[in-house]
Amino acid sequence: MSDAPVDLGWMRLLVEVDRRGSLSAAAEAMGLSQPAVSYQIRTLEQRFGCALLLRLHRGVRFTEDGRRLLAVAIRTVEEVDGLERAIKAARRRPAVRLTTDYAFSGLWLIPRMQAFRLQNPDVDLQIVASQRLGSHWRDTADVAVAFGHRSTFEEGAKLLMPEKVVPVCAPSIRARLQQGVSDGLDMVPRIHLDADPSSPWLDWPAYVAESGIGGNLGHAAGDLRFNTYSMVIQAALGGQGVALGWLGVVDQLLEAGLLVVAGAEVEVPDRGYWLIAANESSPTAQLARWLEAESGVGWRRDERSETAVR
Repeated sequence: MSDAPVDLGWMRLLVEVDRRGSLSAAAEAMGLSQPAVSYQIRTLEQRFGCALLLRLHRGVRFTEDGRRLLAVAIRTVEEVDGLERAIKAARRRPAVRLTTDYAFSGLWLIPRMQAFRLQNPDVDLQIVASQRLGSHWRDTADVAVAFGHRSTFEEGAKLLMPEKVVPVCAPSIRARLQQGVSDGLDMVPRIHLDADPSSPWLDWPAYVAESGIGGNLGHAAGDLRFNTYSMVIQAALGGQGVALGWLGVVDQLLEAGLLVVAGAEVEVPDRGYWLIAANESSPTAQLARWLEAESGVGWRRDERSETAVR
């Protein structure tokens, strides 16, 4: 009799033979050929020096010795499978998928991600950015932060950041501005975000109209145009001109002195960045609460009743 140990594969084979009632069915369940299964059974019988199965006209039946070995095999396979499930469950970290636009993800969220990770070490965060929120975002995400008007969003959405816009530029550009027409903004190039005409955010002509500063700053020689807001801000940081800055999104750059305010503030009621949660799972709720706290919704108690879409 061989002293080679009986491995888990042979034990699992015995369990499948017992479950299926035949060698051919066990072979199919394990992805083996029927001759390969017969060979392994013969090898086991040689190992133990006794018959383990009785070959019947239809199927097989375990002998008394085979039943004793089968009992051990069942316990072992169940324990190993249970341990595998437990290990995988312990290592499986919850993940939350957030979809938003390039400006919010690049300028607001990414600089704060380390804070979220420190506060929620058990949650993985996946970010999907696009120019604007699509209508089927729920198919691929748990949470969305999207820009628009109150009427655009469903009941339960929360306003994270109202739209407050100021012209911003590098300190070197601000020093060149002269008091005069439009507070000197007509003296330097403007940096524009090229967007669809139906886009919800302010552009330079709309800013001029809302601010009441007069003049025509919508288009001028030497102006720059980009198709993403991150590029607009990079150009402003590089001293290429004056851009529209959304307060909340560019706050850290203003606080660091990398950008400075170069004009009057304009606020658009009921418009801004809104938080929408697709489900109420624990990881999703953790992310939603963190977004609210970071944006200030958590402590603006007087505004809370005003910011939930009804």
